[in-house]
Amino acid sequence: MAQTVVLRVGMSCEGCVGAVKRVLGKMEGVESYDVDIKEQKVTVKGNVTPDAVLQTVSKTGKKTSFWEAEPTAPADATA
Repeated sequence: MAQTVVLRVGMSCEGCVGAVKRVLGKMEGVESYDVDIKEQKVTVKGNVTPDAVLQTVSKTGKKTSFWEAEPTAPADATA
């Protein structure tokens, strides 16, 4: 079943983007991907599991985490 996986990846240059695209291009099940260096965001669509995508992108040596995993303060935290 196809799904979308969104990752936060620490990319600082086009070389980083190229490395991420290279590993995703070789990954089985990937139908499409989008790499946004400005947002530090990688979106992968295909017959893949989130953990497999995270592991694959981590092989580039870049700091990688799930997009939702970013700690955010609850809206009612301001007292």
